Amino acid sequence: MIKVRDLCFDYPGTRALDDVSFDIKAGNIVALVGPNGAGKTTLLRTLAALDQPVSGQILLDGKDISENPREVHQKLGYLSDFFGLYEELTVAQCLRFHAGSHGINSEDIAATVERAARRLGLDDRLHQKAKELSRGLRQRLAIAQAIVHEPKILLLDEPASGLDPEARHALATLFCQLRDQGMTLLVSSHILTELEEYCSHMLMLRHGKLIAEDGVGQAENDRCDMQLTVVDDDGVMALLSACDGVLDVRYSDDQCICFSAPDDALKQHLLLKELIDQGVAVVSFKPRQTDMHRQYLDKVQQQERDVQTKDVEQNIGPDHKGQEA
Repeated sequence: MIKVRDLCFDYPGTRALDDVSFDIKAGNIVALVGPNGAGKTTLLRTLAALDQPVSGQILLDGKDISENPREVHQKLGYLSDFFGLYEELTVAQCLRFHAGSHGINSEDIAATVERAARRLGLDDRLHQKAKELSRGLRQRLAIAQAIVHEPKILLLDEPASGLDPEARHALATLFCQLRDQGMTLLVSSHILTELEEYCSHMLMLRHGKLIAEDGVGQAENDRCDMQLTVVDDDGVMALLSACDGVLDVRYSDDQCICFSAPDDALKQHLLLKELIDQGVAVVSFKPRQTDMHRQYLDKVQQQERDVQTKDVEQNIGPDHKGQEA
């Protein structure tokens, strides 16, 4: 549904998006995550054909947005972080205006407005002015405006900002309903806990680069992230690293030893037996609970380790490596 290839975007003196490529399949809700300034809003605006990238290609439902942005606009809805409403218009008037601006035939507008209002739970508020709505209802109206023309793709930038917990939960339920009705959603946020309830995949942006494109909580290549707690960790890291099938041994933020192991119960049993046979005082040995926050931090830490390794290799240089060998 969404294909992005080699996307670059520059602000004066700053590369906001640096060679970003990814695919999003139809019918998914995908989280776009990263710290403030990572490039999330810039990416959404380029996908919405509102900003022109320096280079790269974006295909939405098979259409190149650079060739016919107006046609693409008919296929997508976009909600910005700081959206505006016409305060003196009623909910019905707001929706009629947006339906007309998307080219809905005049004879179809009434039914279109009623359908959008019903989907967002606003059908009992049609005659209420926008300025009289609560924060959560204003958010719903803004989303209703974004989907009034029945888009295939919905782009949302910080949609739950400023909402209370009940409103956030209602919004999560709404997004799942939109997905079940055939929409593909890309939702940006730097608050991962609010995305976990409804997102199945995650795009991770950092400093304008895409550092990972993962399924949420999914094991990769039949492997499992494990967590080990011991009485004395002296030598355990080296011992684990030498074990068959063990990869990426590291300390977690809470100072447990984490590593990647085969997602196979027998192999994990044999690994635990080997550790105990080697005299390791094991307190706990278990699969590590993976949530979006942990998954994101693991990828960030892995990226930092990769960068450090690359810097060391570049500083050593081929001649020095030969001397060491």
